[in-house]
Amino acid sequence: MVPWLGPNDPFPPVQRALGAASGAAGLLAASGELVPQRLIEAYRRGIFPWYSDGQPVLWWSPDPRMVLYPAEFKVSPSLRKTLKRVLRDDAWEIRVDHDFAAVMRACAQAPRQGQRGTWITADVIEAYSSLHRNGDAHSIETWFEGERVGGLYGVSFGKMFFGESMFADVTDASKMALSALVGHLRRHEIEMIDCQQNTSHLASLGGREIARKTFVAHVRASVDAPPIPWHFDKSVLLDMVARAA
Repeated sequence: MVPWLGPNDPFPPVQRALGAASGAAGLLAASGELVPQRLIEAYRRGIFPWYSDGQPVLWWSPDPRMVLYPAEFKVSPSLRKTLKRVLRDDAWEIRVDHDFAAVMRACAQAPRQGQRGTWITADVIEAYSSLHRNGDAHSIETWFEGERVGGLYGVSFGKMFFGESMFADVTDASKMALSALVGHLRRHEIEMIDCQQNTSHLASLGGREIARKTFVAHVRASVDAPPIPWHFDKSVLLDMVARAA
């Protein structure tokens, strides 16, 4: 039985999440409204929300957990060529936190293979935008000729980044944003990006699964570190191009 959390109820231990035989592996709890303080508590414990419109808020902590170590990020020859072009051409920009809510809306509209609709509802956008206003959530955006063409958003506490979603309106635009994020995190010695669940796309970029206990231990050791600055531009791509050479 998945517990229902009242406004003041703590999360159960992540070890109580449903197993693979349940058909909902990783499901830990359910609750009513999605509020910022509950989100903060969740991320700091290695838990994230994922649910469809009309459902209660469903909280997850899967085992294993998909992560991307910035040191293992794969820059393919074609992506390296693209990043070099972006660095040369002033029409391309990387902007940080330029319009967080717009990035979330674009992610909500992005097609997902095997999925109908989106979990990024108006209530979700408002909850994460509240974290953004508090400096705990960020968007990394790819711009071309003054238009946003791709990006991603996620949550950050201390030396931990929790990736949420990406979108691309032109080829490789989300990979450009991710490359910039990885370059920035490397500069500040961030060792792990949470990717939540396994996808072939993330695996192609270097993502891999680790045991939940390993993930949760890393989160606990990282979230209370001093926050890193969130001001950078496409010059961080220089590091990515050099490392891929």
